[in-house]
Amino acid sequence: MPKNTHMEVKYGVMVQMLGEYPRIKVLEFFLIYDWADYSKSYVAKETEVSRATLEPIWNELEEEGIIVKTRTIGRAEMFKLDKNNRTAQVLQNFLDSLASMRADEEEERFKQKITAKKPKTRH
Repeated sequence: MPKNTHMEVKYGVMVQMLGEYPRIKVLEFFLIYDWADYSKSYVAKETEVSRATLEPIWNELEEEGIIVKTRTIGRAEMFKLDKNNRTAQVLQNFLDSLASMRADEEEERFKQKITAKKPKTRH
């Protein structure tokens, strides 16, 4: 995930709020990067979840229909978020709400900093 110049943000708001659990990290990855398909190896690397830990999580997400196989490239099977899956839609809405809430909080903190730094004018 992109780095912030003021502080390093390793994961998104869902992981920050719910914890660095492997399932949460994998779910958030697919929810954020929902425009493409990915291999297990790529997801494991990006989420820092071992393949051994990822395997049962992956199987559950596939059984629940949250992720679907899109194609095979060589030996790699590619998967992506199924945007038509009701659970995936609810999770996406939840993530969007969390992100919006965090953005509002950051905006308020920024406004408070600006107000606190404003020089007082003399009359």
